[in-house]
Amino acid sequence: MNLTADGLIALAMGNPVNARIAERLPLLGLKQCMLTAGCLFQAVWNQQAQRPAAWGIKDYDVFYFDDDLSWAAENDVIQAAQRLFQDLEVNIEVKNQARVHLWYQERFGRHYPQLLSARDGIDRYLIAGTCIGLDIDSAALYAPYGLSDVEQGLLRINPNNAQPDLFEQKAKSYQARWPWLKIIEPA
Repeated sequence: MNLTADGLIALAMGNPVNARIAERLPLLGLKQCMLTAGCLFQAVWNQQAQRPAAWGIKDYDVFYFDDDLSWAAENDVIQAAQRLFQDLEVNIEVKNQARVHLWYQERFGRHYPQLLSARDGIDRYLIAGTCIGLDIDSAALYAPYGLSDVEQGLLRINPNNAQPDLFEQKAKSYQARWPWLKIIEPA
């Protein structure tokens, strides 16, 4: 298998929840709206493990970027998304990437830089190959590290967010669900 962007999108949209989210997200009118993270790349691992596309997905992440840094504005979007997707009965996490630096340190005890786009948030995932998002406006796949690690089941630290302890936790959580994944230890 030579995983392409179209191939990954097809596998991910094999999960009816992803398809419904992608179809409805434009109704929220969000800037730089991206469906991202495990709901996309885990479909590849599920296909390889001969499991349903939605198996093991804990939540569905939606990133957007809005210069309004107020919690009220983000909460309005979260509430609108909950109403829009309530029939899907899944956990959908909607985050304004322009605001993450305001709360990250308090929640996780670590510095987080101010981001300039929704893609910047995807670029900060702990595992390089999982830096994947689907741009809702263009239907284009964003994958700054390519797709080979996901296709080959390799979990390697993201050089742009090298946090070995958090990387190890995340990698082991994936490996617990897909035991054949290989953790590439940070140098």
